[in-house]
Amino acid sequence: MNNRQPDINIEDQQAWLNELKNVKKTQQPEEPPSAPIYIEEVIPTVSYKNIPNIYQLSYLRVGDLSNMDGQTARRIKRCEYKIEGTLDLHGKTESIAYDCVFNFIKQSYLQNKRCVLIITGKGLSQNEENDIFSEKGKLKERTPVWLNSEQLRPLILGFIHPTEKLGGSGALYIILRKKK
Repeated sequence: MNNRQPDINIEDQQAWLNELKNVKKTQQPEEPPSAPIYIEEVIPTVSYKNIPNIYQLSYLRVGDLSNMDGQTARRIKRCEYKIEGTLDLHGKTESIAYDCVFNFIKQSYLQNKRCVLIITGKGLSQNEENDIFSEKGKLKERTPVWLNSEQLRPLILGFIHPTEKLGGSGALYIILRKKK
């Protein structure tokens, strides 16, 4: 193998340098044309002053209603609260689903909704039922974790799996705190 650099034609090099003499740098805008939209710009910020501090709140588990009065807990168990909003996560990737859950809960709280339903799906597909190595129910598993995030936990009173009619173990029946 020959490691020798190819010969550069002096005339070509001179012609290239002559062309570059006329090139001028264009003025660049300060901000890129497609600046990202931040969630705070789209959704008003939530006032947390009348909501308990995240560090004073216990971690919510599906079906654990111990942090509320008995009458509210009974109404939640019976799914007596009217569902005022529904989010269906079927077909969404984990990162898109996270954004959807965050926006949905925050918007619902700001709109003074009391009860919402998130359909996560059960995580089983016809073709994967017998495949022991496939991941099943990723959104079903992750949604309760997201609901316990620092931004969302103060907005939520509790959640359960609703009746089969409303989605059973493939959905979450969520009771939001009253906006003060």
